[in-house]
Amino acid sequence: MEVVLSERPKSPVVISGFPGVGMVGAIAAEFLVQHLNTRHIGRIFLDKSPALVAIHEGKLIEPLGIYYSSKYNVVVVHSIIAVPGTEWQAASALLEVCSKVKAKELISIEGVGSAAATAEPMKGAVSKVFYYTSASAKEKTLSKLGLEGLKEGIISGPTSAVLMKAGKLPVTCLFAQTHDALPDSNAAAQVIKSLDGYLGLKVDFKPLMQLAAKFEQKLRGIIEQSRQADAQSDRKQMSYVG
Repeated sequence: MEVVLSERPKSPVVISGFPGVGMVGAIAAEFLVQHLNTRHIGRIFLDKSPALVAIHEGKLIEPLGIYYSSKYNVVVVHSIIAVPGTEWQAASALLEVCSKVKAKELISIEGVGSAAATAEPMKGAVSKVFYYTSASAKEKTLSKLGLEGLKEGIISGPTSAVLMKAGKLPVTCLFAQTHDALPDSNAAAQVIKSLDGYLGLKVDFKPLMQLAAKFEQKLRGIIEQSRQADAQSDRKQMSYVG
């Protein structure tokens, strides 16, 4: 595992968006990278992840990129591809980023499955957003936004590892209720709306759904390309051994 930073902002809020249920974290993080006019300041290399990048509209999309908005003093750690088995490494890398920039808070954005949700949500349905925070002082602010504390649930992936390894670092999680189909731009938009109220990012919500849908389409393409790449890699391995 290696974390590479070209600059170290002072005491920012770090926001992480990893692929998960509904790809909510990845879509929301992509929106933040674009909307906050961030600049690329680093990348993360995980030992067990495949050597794979995506090309979209002539631009290189890294599997794990680090971006910074100087206007809001926000660092966004954006992951586009989930690699099972790297959750602990990803969490350690994320916490290393927080340590290097002396982050004042880490915010994880994700989707959470709903038993009542369907593969194709009802038209006009709004995803509910829940929160969990390790800092009790944050609960009042989150409740005032109309968010509900997550009382029962199972959290998996890098976020669960972060919660166990974060130590004294304040960690706040925003979970949007989503269906199992991938990806869910509606749920991602609701997380962004909640995050905007929490951090005061002044997001223009009118084009939000349109942009989220655009990012959804982009991620669908990247996911499909990565699957094709994995299939090609498997065929190459078979040819080497057979």
